[in-house]
Amino acid sequence: AEAASRSSDMFDEIVMAEERFHGEGYQEGYAEGSHVGVVEGRRYGLLHGAKIGSEIGCYLGFALTWQCLLQKCMDEKNSKKIRALASLIGMIQKFPYEDPTYDKLQEDLEKIRGKFKQVCSMLNIQSDFRIGTERSSLTF
Repeated sequence: AEAASRSSDMFDEIVMAEERFHGEGYQEGYAEGSHVGVVEGRRYGLLHGAKIGSEIGCYLGFALTWQCLLQKCMDEKNSKKIRALASLIGMIQKFPYEDPTYDKLQEDLEKIRGKFKQVCSMLNIQSDFRIGTERSSLTF
């Protein structure tokens, strides 16, 4: 009876060891996966944020430069263009690019892109804005 009891205890230890190792493995895997997820998320966020910042910065520089150029020659045509540029500048200045949790970030970014295209059309400029990992450019 003692031998049967000892073999049953060994069997229980083997079964329990498998469960214990499974639990420990799961915990280690979960911790590692969480860490890798945070690192990957941070890297993606930095890259995506830098692209948006670069794009918005180009739009603002473009708008401020044209606003300055057009103010030298005020007429009815230019006043419409200046108003459109002022609207674009206002949209950019209100854009909360420092808040990654802003729920309408993508929606507002699309509005800015649309306004930029409208301004380019008014100025008879063909716009082609591209962001690459190696460079950003605004070509006309």
